[in-house]
Parts: sequence; structure tokens; C-alpha cells
Amino acid sequence: MSGERKTGKASAGGAKSFGGVRQMRTRVKTANKRTVSSQRWLERQLNDPYVAASKREGWRSRAAYKLIEIDDKHHFLKPGQVVVDLGAAPGGWSQVAAKRVKSDEGKGQVVAIDYLAFDPIPGVEIVQLDFMDESAPDRLRAIMRDGRADVVLSDMAAPSTGHTKTDHLRIMGLAEAALAFTLDVLKPGGAFLCKVFQGGSERELLDALKQRFASVRHVKPPASRADSAELYVLATGFKG
Repeated sequence: MSGERKTGKASAGGAKSFGGVRQMRTRVKTANKRTVSSQRWLERQLNDPYVAASKREGWRSRAAYKLIEIDDKHHFLKPGQVVVDLGAAPGGWSQVAAKRVKSDEGKGQVVAIDYLAFDPIPGVEIVQLDFMDESAPDRLRAIMRDGRADVVLSDMAAPSTGHTKTDHLRIMGLAEAALAFTLDVLKPGGAFLCKVFQGGSERELLDALKQRFASVRHVKPPASRADSAELYVLATGFKG
């Protein structure tokens, strides 16, 4: 599988090009039971080249391209590794990880956890459980080979309240929980990729990462919508 993808570019006639495929813009008609916000969301989904490409190429979600783009640039997923995917549903990141570490060929291992159920994925061991449940870390350690991981991925996000500050604090709480788990299970030299939101309170998380990893950087892949406050923190070279 090739992870290289092109971002959409505007072209004549209101069409967009993505991965060499021309896409025409779709407008959604107003429906009596559809709110303005839901209509805008639906129209954005219908016109998102990553959504179209994910359906065409068999990825569970457009989020798969975020991990593809980040790993294509930073190369932290390697054949034979053990990867843990936190907040995995519907499975896009787990699919990519399974391909990259070759767990779908029996060479690596991908363990995915989410409180939501999702369909099985070749090469992925799924745990249906809230990661914030006190039993979750032990459940994951019991499944991982030797109880250790080479890479921990976290695309976890709490349901939105619509209040920016509250949403930011909630996602940072998940990020801090993911980091605590990572520090407990990660092998020396390992990597941690985690979703955060811009908002200021991520400074403590970054300081903690810089103490324990050789390299810490913010990344915003092309597949992450430009108008979103979403960012990812990539920490590599775990010092142990």
C-alpha cells in the first residue's frame, strides 16, 4: 500500500482534484427536519475529497489519511512493531497501523481500544472498553506482547459540548491519561502520537513530553481540516 496522497486543489467548474480523481461539488437541499449546522456538516462531508477517497480505497474513515500523512513524513511505524491505538473506532488508524507494521501478515501487533463497537480488522486485536475505565490499562498490557509497545496512538476526543474551553480541557484530560499509560508501557526509543486542541493548556503536556522523549513536535497533516483547532503532538525517541 502506498501512503502518499495528494490534497485537494480547486479547479475550473467548481470541481476538485484529489489523488488524480476529479470531484464535483455537491450542494445539499434544505430539509424541514435538518438543522442549519447539520446541513453544513452533511454538505462538507459530501464535498470532502478525503471522505470520497476513504470510501473508494476502503479506509474506515477520512482520519486514516491523517496517520498516513504523518507517518509518510516522520516514519515512526515500522514492520514488526507493537502498536496500541487508543480511541480507535471506527478503525481507520488501526487499519493503517496494521498495514505499516504488517500485523495483517502476522509480523507485528496492533491492539485497539474504544467503548464503541466496530467491525473486525485483519491484524488488529480489538478491546471494546472505555480507555478511562480503571481496568483498561491492565487489559491492554495483558494483550500486548511482553506487555510493552513500540508506538502508542491516541486520536481520542470527548463528545463536544459546544463550549470551546470546556472541550479543550476535556480532550487535554484524555491526552494526559494517554501519556500516563504510554510512559508505563512504551519501549525505549518508542513513539507517541496524540491529538490535542489549540488552547494554551497543552503546555504542561509538552513539558512532560520533552523530559521523556528526544524529539517533540506539533504536526497538522493536510487531512486535518484547516478550520479545526485540532493538532497532533508527535513524540519520538522515548528515553525510558
